Amino acid sequence: MNKHIDLLVHNIGQLCTIPAHDNGPQRGHYLGDLGLLDYAAIAIHDGVIVDIGDNAELRSTYVAANMIDAHGQLVTPGLVDPHTHVIWAGERSDEFEQRIGGATYQEIMAAGGGINHTVRTTRAADLTTLVEQSKARLNAMLAHGSTTVECKTGYGLNTPTEITMLNAIVLLDTEHPVDLVPTFLGAHAIPPEYTADADGYVDLVIDDMLPAVAEWRSEHWPDTLFCDVFCEDGAFDLDQTWRILDAAQNCGMQLKVHADEFEPLGGTKLAAEMGAVSVDHVVVTPDEDIEALAESDTIAVSLPPTPFGLAHTRYTPAQRFLDAGVALAIATDCNPGTGWNENMQFVMALATRYLRLTPAQALAAATVNAAYAVGRGDRVGSLETGKQGDLVIWNAVRYPLLSYRFGTNLAQTVIKRGKVVFNMRWRGMLETQI
Repeated sequence: MNKHIDLLVHNIGQLCTIPAHDNGPQRGHYLGDLGLLDYAAIAIHDGVIVDIGDNAELRSTYVAANMIDAHGQLVTPGLVDPHTHVIWAGERSDEFEQRIGGATYQEIMAAGGGINHTVRTTRAADLTTLVEQSKARLNAMLAHGSTTVECKTGYGLNTPTEITMLNAIVLLDTEHPVDLVPTFLGAHAIPPEYTADADGYVDLVIDDMLPAVAEWRSEHWPDTLFCDVFCEDGAFDLDQTWRILDAAQNCGMQLKVHADEFEPLGGTKLAAEMGAVSVDHVVVTPDEDIEALAESDTIAVSLPPTPFGLAHTRYTPAQRFLDAGVALAIATDCNPGTGWNENMQFVMALATRYLRLTPAQALAAATVNAAYAVGRGDRVGSLETGKQGDLVIWNAVRYPLLSYRFGTNLAQTVIKRGKVVFNMRWRGMLETQI
């Protein structure tokens, strides 16, 4: 007797299942196992994958309420973007002009620009404005194939605005097809009112913000909540980073760390020692810190659009991380200052050219490893029975095209929990769905 299901995606030319490795991310040179299947189909019911296999076999096994013919195209898991600052108001194109003219990121920050420029515009915005401006960016992410996105606060740098940003994330998670993963980043920068008292601001984060965020979580967010700190020259030093992360752990939060973007302060080793889920940027990470990372479960998240956006020539030394056995993921770092980019396809293109990842490694870093970098590896990032029915049908027949091509959108149909949420051929579909 045939089994009834909600959706059958069939006639898939090349299917990338991208399996987890030993129930975890693909570590070291295991990165790039795509679990390829040809002429395949996927059965989804109640938003969950119930079967994957040969096209003819699944078509004879299931009766589907809805069927989607992939027409021999490539299918992958929905992309996962594990590091974004997608919630903000305003823009900073004037600073882009300054950088093109020779100003450095640090010089712009010292003059009151950079993160603190966006802090001013975000503090001035109400919740509706934040939601509407951020929704436009999430729409672009979804249209390019991202179905799960990490979202940081960090443009409030005071308790009321940080809570407003968290409220915006919850509203968008409720209203938008993309699944959002919130991260509290009150320790993103020293705000102007604490320029001469960085330790005083650290005390505010620990004594006021973190308890308020913990209370907010108990009322609004039953899932994992992360706390992140920007451990960097001009932001927070190693001791300040440890103090904030330790307090966050005591509040029941999981940890992330920005580290080694410009200067190696020891943030990567600290992240490994404290059991952080990920450490992000990792451009100038010393070998001994890479070894510490390899001995931990902490995932390294590279953000190639950031050095690209800054016109820098140094990128994450990915091969050193892979040689050591580290689990590596990639992300957009979508933000208004150094990398306003919503497109994980472009991230894969950069990763192959500047991190020297293979197309298979870049795709795995943007899916299964990225999912583990936000604590969602048990739900998304790979196409396996029991996981969410999140997948993309691409205007491509083979996976290397996702990195080989750039500057155009190859996402044809995006499916979230077994429902079509974007189709390139249906003009206006995105607007009617979200």
